[in-house]
Amino acid sequence: MARPKIILLISVLIITFILLCGTLIAEKQFLLVSVLFMLGTFLPFMIRFERRKVMGRELVILAILAAIAAVSRVPFASIPSVQPTTFVIIVTGFVFGAESGFVVGALAALVSNLFLGQGPWTPWQMYAWGMIGLCAGFLRGTWIQVSPIGRAIFGFITGILFGWMMNLWYFVSLGDDIKLVEILAYYGASLYFDLAHAISNVFFLLLFATGWMKILQRFRKKYGLLEVK
Repeated sequence: MARPKIILLISVLIITFILLCGTLIAEKQFLLVSVLFMLGTFLPFMIRFERRKVMGRELVILAILAAIAAVSRVPFASIPSVQPTTFVIIVTGFVFGAESGFVVGALAALVSNLFLGQGPWTPWQMYAWGMIGLCAGFLRGTWIQVSPIGRAIFGFITGILFGWMMNLWYFVSLGDDIKLVEILAYYGASLYFDLAHAISNVFFLLLFATGWMKILQRFRKKYGLLEVK
């Protein structure tokens, strides 16, 4: 009986979400629609993670990884787009699974912006880094995770896609007063920063991923942490 109720509740929430977003789009409230979309994406993973009955020591390891991902961004703040944050998030997803990768990615963006400055870009960073951790978790056990070349390719692609995602919040904030030429020019101007992020991901993954993954996998097996079902 509980399962049909959950399905009904989810269906009602989805319908409400679609109707609300449709109304806001009609009124050209694109920024608010994007924020609602990201929140709607966060909730299922947060709820599923919450229902896993995570132990205290599992929360501690995730909090530590999120803190490392966040703080490691600060020393590199003077070098645009170069930071090991994405590397930590990817490794977390590879070792502990999609939900853990998503949580660490979202928390890393929120916590690091306490030092670097919060703004309308924060939910977009939380979403982008969370989705990188999620995708890394889905690729757990595949050639992409096992092979250094596969990890490097994944890091390069996610670095580029992260930049493209972050460009969107700028256009959404402008509403409909934007032209295709301006979009292409903006993406062209951001290419240097996107490449810097992508190449730094490759650098950190090639040099440190194997060691980090061995250490985290040892912790996971020894203490039975965040077993992926």
